Amino acid sequence: MPCPEIGDSTGPIDRAPAPPDTRDAGPRLGSPLWTYFAAITTIGFTALVVATVRLGGPELALLGAAPLFWVLVVLVFLGELRPVMVSSSALVGGTPTSTMFTFAVLMHYGLSAAAIMQAVAMLVSGLVHKRAWHRIAFNIAQVTLACLAAAVTFGMFGVHSRPTHTWTPTGADIPAILLAGLAYFLVRGLLVCGAVALHERKSVLRVLKTSLVPQGLVYGALLGLAPLVVVVMDHSAGLVPLFVAPLAAVYFTATLSMRRDHQAMHDGLTGLPNRKLLILRTEEALAEARHDERVGLLLLDLDRFKEVNDTLGHPVGDLLLKIVAHRLTHSVRPGDVVARLGGDEFAVLLPQIRDAQAAKEVASRLRVALTEPVRLEGMTFDLDASIGIALYPDHAPDFELLLQRSDVAMYMAKEARSGVEFYVAERDRNSPERLSLLGDLRRAIDGAELDLHYQPKVALQDGRVEGVEALLRWWHPVRGPVSPGEFIPLAEQSYLMRELTQYVIAKALDQAARWWHSGLEVPISVNVSARDLLDSGLPDQLSAGLAQYSLPANAIHLEVTERILMTDQAYSADTIRTLATLGVPLALDDFGTGYSTLVRLQRLEVDEVKIDASFVRKLGESADDERIVRSIIDLVRSLGLRAVAEGVESADIAAQLRGMGCHAGQGWWLAEPMPAEEAVVWLRSRLRLPMATSRVD
Repeated sequence: MPCPEIGDSTGPIDRAPAPPDTRDAGPRLGSPLWTYFAAITTIGFTALVVATVRLGGPELALLGAAPLFWVLVVLVFLGELRPVMVSSSALVGGTPTSTMFTFAVLMHYGLSAAAIMQAVAMLVSGLVHKRAWHRIAFNIAQVTLACLAAAVTFGMFGVHSRPTHTWTPTGADIPAILLAGLAYFLVRGLLVCGAVALHERKSVLRVLKTSLVPQGLVYGALLGLAPLVVVVMDHSAGLVPLFVAPLAAVYFTATLSMRRDHQAMHDGLTGLPNRKLLILRTEEALAEARHDERVGLLLLDLDRFKEVNDTLGHPVGDLLLKIVAHRLTHSVRPGDVVARLGGDEFAVLLPQIRDAQAAKEVASRLRVALTEPVRLEGMTFDLDASIGIALYPDHAPDFELLLQRSDVAMYMAKEARSGVEFYVAERDRNSPERLSLLGDLRRAIDGAELDLHYQPKVALQDGRVEGVEALLRWWHPVRGPVSPGEFIPLAEQSYLMRELTQYVIAKALDQAARWWHSGLEVPISVNVSARDLLDSGLPDQLSAGLAQYSLPANAIHLEVTERILMTDQAYSADTIRTLATLGVPLALDDFGTGYSTLVRLQRLEVDEVKIDASFVRKLGESADDERIVRSIIDLVRSLGLRAVAEGVESADIAAQLRGMGCHAGQGWWLAEPMPAEEAVVWLRSRLRLPMATSRVD
């Protein structure tokens, strides 16, 4: 049944939206499903027309005058409106109890009466349930062909009943009844399963296995009772309605069973499949995956959903989740599975996907569907989501790994603010190799095995040493040197980043104390993450360390990447204000690589801006990069801040920067990163000396 429209942009809803019945969407012209529907409908309606023509006027008058016939019409209509639903038959729409009375009419009155009665009942049922016309026509055609198959089978046994020549079976007719019932069941079941397989893009064998075989028990019971109905009809027509009682018992028992199965396999709030059903559907898809196709698992997490719950309460949050479920189920293809795993986390299974690009297109469509504003409780919400994608067999061989790796990809999307990300093994902090490295990093921090190297920052006008930047170095006992680009992102994605920052600050403070108390008053800059900068414990550590070593606040500088400008908390966080009060200078690192607007610099209390090396190294080669660097320097100077260029690798670049008015620079042409012992020698020989015309090293 088609899902009712939800006014999620004009007002709240008070119940979970029903998932859409995609079978009511017309098949694409020329598609295999369209061809199948057209062929079956044409053949079926041809048989129906022939059967109607064969039923003459006298026979129609005879049926119309018989009260028994109208009793059967009512029972067929009621049975068609309320099919028996069990979990195994949900895929094909259940088993209508009208089958018993239709088969009884077929035996007693013949093919024409049964086909016409069933066709009219299906038409009325389709209109009541608001089914699409192509679906109603197909259902009428397939049941007509099933009746035709049963009638042909009866004819093979010499049974040719008509309204004027009714037939009542006896014990000797059991073989004919069994074979005719089997023919009816197989034709109807095969035709329906074929349509479902094409619509859901599943194999016919899978649909037959999951639907046809279990349905055989229900059909067997209904078709087996049909001869008893005929016998009662022949004996006393008034007793026929009594068959409603056992059918009602079967119907309500099946309904209760279906409800229990549904509750066990679906989410109570949204009505979507839960983790159990998702596992089942994924394992089925993996078992049937072909070598030229992929199985995709998308994990979707709503951004900032917690703020809705905390601000407006869980009831509003629940309404929002229902709207999200509605939008997701309306944005996927037939056969795809949308599940809710809990909280604001949803999963989408793509049982058959051509390639990674097709999976990304589905993910993009889901995000677009969620971006339409939602109005609830008089407020308008802008929804957004981060989606991670993992594919079989590219990224994982089974459900658990697919889910784990789509989860990793989803957090990558959150961190990068990209919306959609595929799983990348190199960025997976949960891979065995990375987990091992994370454990080694933990032990290296505890054992003080990490060292700091120091790269001087030199004023470009006169060569004065402005300070040094502390750069973390790790010599692994087995791997040898481990690049900071490998273990720093690993720490940022784990619980270790805070401890690593505390470790670096402690070593930097200790080194600063050694230098300052020996006459080398050189500030040391330490890189911290945006998360560290918002940590209320950071000012306490700095304040305690400066007091312990009797150091001024400007002995330590903090550098944070440009991404902090995108965090609105940065402009109101107590940590930032405390650092400013403490007097610890703050610099903005890698400027020019982020997505922020330069004017937001005015809102953050920084003393200097470091221009990213990727722009500086191309000075003289790229006019665009030269314009970018010049613009940044001009803007930074207009704001009263110092501009520092990273990646100064030649005298020409240093000269260009000096001509642009850049205050200071860092780079291998000026000085390489050095251990503390070498840095002391370099600083004592270069401190406050004018810059030479050749390389300063």
